[in-house]
Amino acid sequence: MRTRQNIHARPGLTLAVVAVVQFTVSLDLSVVNVGLPQIAAGLGFSAVGLTWVIHAYALTFGGLLLLGGKAADRYGRRRVLLLGLGLFGLASLVGGFAQVPGHLVAARAAQGIGAAALAPAALALLTETFPTGKARVRAFGVWSAMNAAGGALGVLLGGLLTEYVSWRWVMFVNVPIVACVLALAWRGIAAGPPAARGGRPDVLGAVLATAGMTLLVFGVVRTDQYAWTSPVTLTTLAVAAVLLAAFIYVERTTTREPLIRLGLFANRSVAGANIYNLLVGAAMATAFYFMSLYLQRVLGTGPALTGAMFLPFALGVVAGAVLAVKLGYRLAPRTLLVIGGLLTATGFAWFGLISPDGAFITDVLGPSIIASVGFGLCLGPVVSIATGGVAPHETGTASGLLNSSRQIGASLGLAALGTAAAHRTGQLATPETLNDGYAFGLTLSAALLTAAVLVALTVLRRTSPPQELKDHRRKVVSA
Repeated sequence: MRTRQNIHARPGLTLAVVAVVQFTVSLDLSVVNVGLPQIAAGLGFSAVGLTWVIHAYALTFGGLLLLGGKAADRYGRRRVLLLGLGLFGLASLVGGFAQVPGHLVAARAAQGIGAAALAPAALALLTETFPTGKARVRAFGVWSAMNAAGGALGVLLGGLLTEYVSWRWVMFVNVPIVACVLALAWRGIAAGPPAARGGRPDVLGAVLATAGMTLLVFGVVRTDQYAWTSPVTLTTLAVAAVLLAAFIYVERTTTREPLIRLGLFANRSVAGANIYNLLVGAAMATAFYFMSLYLQRVLGTGPALTGAMFLPFALGVVAGAVLAVKLGYRLAPRTLLVIGGLLTATGFAWFGLISPDGAFITDVLGPSIIASVGFGLCLGPVVSIATGGVAPHETGTASGLLNSSRQIGASLGLAALGTAAAHRTGQLATPETLNDGYAFGLTLSAALLTAAVLVALTVLRRTSPPQELKDHRRKVVSA
């Protein structure tokens, strides 16, 4: 007799929906990067204002992911997934028609809100459908490959659309993808009962967290105009700290369903995986940003060719994700995080050696392959660690927390390292000074990844591959 879960789960179709959803979310984080110079020229963005095309998405996405995960647990994963997809698609359509900077920033923020609903709902569906064993390893391998492919191929697609059509299509491209996923999810994912039936989610906590993180990034970004010790910067950072402290207080005292149970961080796997993910997110987002600008502003490469130059990175990440599945039968997830982090740090340190008269073969291709394979090795294992051993009614929250740490890391990393690179560049923007700034930022990205490896070694527990995977491997060898 089939169980309720089996009635509602169609594993293959669920995996397809979740994979395409993650591809779309990752795509939108990177598809605008190559088009940033054209977006700035078309809408009149300032140099500092332009970074908010990325921040607006990353901050609303990261800041509201916990609320999205809680809503998925409370109201049902399928329902929240469909609502998030609808908002994401509508915001993409509106953003493509933007006429002034504020329109595009607002549309990107709305995209982030939609992504904050659909991403944790999709990941919770994946965790629920593939709870253990070989199927779980394969499912997270597919998920991580699509996650990686979306981020890396977004740069390629963004370059092609920007050069041969218009930068507006980096927004419009999401509309047909969302329409297809909506059709798949509507027909292929049945409405199951909510995993949790607690009180109403803590909306105030979500607002405080998002506002606090936004002010924190705003304060860091504006240090190019106001020194770190200036009253403006100190006041902004102080208000941000107060808002974040208020968020923690509300989570501990609210009569509503807390946005996140603070006791969840007592789980070393959850805490360690999220710190690791935050550092990796900071390094990866910054590296994509710097390398895109290096290729266009220092080497003079066009948008389409710049996007094409990221293709080896995309393929390397997919290869690393596939390799992680195979190694997952032999090595513990923690070990894969260490190996992957060290490889990626090595690649970024090599990126830090870029020069104004460099070339794709000597300055980009080699480090792209090393860094991308290492990054691919990390994706699946960090999700598995962060969601493994979490109670079923908190899988949506744990999924949202993991995605949130990556997006908040991306925004904080871009703000801090982008500011450091701008200070190194100085007032005179020549190919030589820009190269110095980008190289410094990439070297700092390598340092962040080294710190992530140290977190994996010191915080995460030493574990072995699951017993059923060992048994499966023995059967394969004996056969």
